Amino acid sequence: MKFRWVGALLLSAAAYYVYLPLPSGVSEPWKLMLLDALFRSFIRASHVAHSLGACHRVHLLNRAISWVEVTDARSSPTVHVTDSTLGAVPTRVFQPIGGAGLKRGVIYFHGGGWALCSGRMRSYDLLCRKMAEDLDAVIMSVDYRLAPEAVFPDQYHDAVAASRAFLSSEVLQRYGIDPERVCASGDSAGGNLAAAVVQELISDPTLTVNFKVQALIYPVLQALDFLTPSYQQNQDVPILYRPLMVQFWLEYLGADASLEPLLLANNHSSLDQPGISAATRSKLNWTALLPAERRKSFQQVVKETGSGGLVGKLPGLTDVRAAPLLAEQDVLRRTPKAYVMTCEFDVLRDDGLMYVRRLRDAGVSVTSDHYEDGFHGCMAFAFLPVMSSVGQRSLNNYIRWLDQNL
Repeated sequence: MKFRWVGALLLSAAAYYVYLPLPSGVSEPWKLMLLDALFRSFIRASHVAHSLGACHRVHLLNRAISWVEVTDARSSPTVHVTDSTLGAVPTRVFQPIGGAGLKRGVIYFHGGGWALCSGRMRSYDLLCRKMAEDLDAVIMSVDYRLAPEAVFPDQYHDAVAASRAFLSSEVLQRYGIDPERVCASGDSAGGNLAAAVVQELISDPTLTVNFKVQALIYPVLQALDFLTPSYQQNQDVPILYRPLMVQFWLEYLGADASLEPLLLANNHSSLDQPGISAATRSKLNWTALLPAERRKSFQQVVKETGSGGLVGKLPGLTDVRAAPLLAEQDVLRRTPKAYVMTCEFDVLRDDGLMYVRRLRDAGVSVTSDHYEDGFHGCMAFAFLPVMSSVGQRSLNNYIRWLDQNL
């Protein structure tokens, strides 16, 4: 009897820890709760280790994720998989076996807040295998350097170097890639890198081959407003909580973690910041860039006075290489056809939707693929053991768009 009571108490404690009230529209919430409980456990353990001086919190978190997820490069009867390099950047290459003629090519940048994850993780390995099979395309998944050892612009430079190599005649010929059918893609922080790389390289007259399409999956595109409607609405929705996204930005920009409360309050983008012009503010003015159904009844939070000189101390906040949403209109005008996936229950929803609007205003053809029941990272839920409806739908629609447009 005693063991039954102990078991019941443990089960109740576990259920209490796992359960999290979620918006009613979230797809299959219990699967998200279970993944979030595991992720929260890793985060809390990493913070304890960090406070004890055992290691940096990011290191422990990455080791835990790697232990669970990282897999070897294993070929199958349909896809040849190898670990290689692109522009001296580690890259996993997925080549479809068989078939005649030139292949389509995709360079892919994984997510993880510029600090976590790897293209060698099981979820990205499965994604790239499926892309290679379904598209009969060569997929190159880039392992750029990560924070805290690497900070902006290191990750950006790795992404540019890998992309230049990917577009080179040597690599295109070696892997049999059609130079007229090449794409830059990525999710979350990887979507940020893909957008920034496209903007950089599309303006480079020395390149004889350039990207024909860009495909951005719930990308993070700006760091000046952490109180957009989606940040306000979804601040407590896993797996990307509002404070966690701010922490990722601070790691990426090599800034002190003590600045987190200032960024959460939008003190860094107050009207008295001399480093933020009216033109810059207009590029992320969600009251003008978002449709009414996304603005809802949320109010814009712009402080009259804030933390003086913060933008000067963190120039990456207004650097278009870190925040592609801030690009000039003539740069956006030259970028290729775009696909932008967004999810209703994601703090980054409005980053993507504002980019859709700015691209369209620049005359770029854009497909905006929005999931009313989606959440940040949902495309990883396309595979077992956490397969969900929105995960499968988002992955299939993403691949379908590439098949029709690349």
